[in-house]
Amino acid sequence: MRLRHFTKRYEAPGQVASAARHHAWLTEHARPLRLPALTVVGPRSLTYEWIDGRPAQAEDLLPLARMLGDAHGAAWGSDLRPSSLNTPHRFQDGTAFGDYIGPRDTALRRRLEQGYLPNRSALHAMLGLLEKTAEGPTAFYKDSNPRNFIITEAGDIYTVDTDDLTLAPMGYDLAKLIATLVLTYGPLPAPAMDAALLAYNEAAERHHAGLGTTDRRRLDDFLALHAVLTAPYIGRNGYLDIWVPQPRPRGSA
Repeated sequence: MRLRHFTKRYEAPGQVASAARHHAWLTEHARPLRLPALTVVGPRSLTYEWIDGRPAQAEDLLPLARMLGDAHGAAWGSDLRPSSLNTPHRFQDGTAFGDYIGPRDTALRRRLEQGYLPNRSALHAMLGLLEKTAEGPTAFYKDSNPRNFIITEAGDIYTVDTDDLTLAPMGYDLAKLIATLVLTYGPLPAPAMDAALLAYNEAAERHHAGLGTTDRRRLDDFLALHAVLTAPYIGRNGYLDIWVPQPRPRGSA
């Protein structure tokens, strides 16, 4: 039987090196994730083994949440325990592993320029929310949208696309998954999100008791950040014209 492969092309060699480095790091430190094997690193492309399957759907939220909690807990125990959310981590070759605050501060300011925030007061509110959430144990962010998971006919879950990788608080990438499932398939019932958060926390805390502490209010804060950060992509990549939850005013219950 002839093996099939998938080749992803890039504009610059640096992008190739970054994605390959991220793939290697996830393979070593986030072992609960199953990634397609990287078979060829070209000057401007990466070639992976082909995985037959479908993108994630709303009904996959619970096993995906459990897998993310397990992966984040494993990465914390393997490499991220001493890292700080506000300081770039380092890969083995010394290359910076982006911090949590810096890239998102830049992106939020860009959203004001693009018109996705109404004024500077709204920007300052979002920057305050970003600072507020920059606490607790460090996990990683890998852009957990439905297209970045492949579910096989047997029910195996593969994680694809290693272009983006930064530090993030526990629960932040789960919120990205929830936000993008909403944008792709429509609103999720609150009990489904609560069950996903519980599954995530239970999986994370098996690695350390202090890792499974993300509560619903903190998840909502992450969702509010993702609402603004993903706004330019609404109407593209299968995202519907649906706005995910907005931040509550400061001082509200």
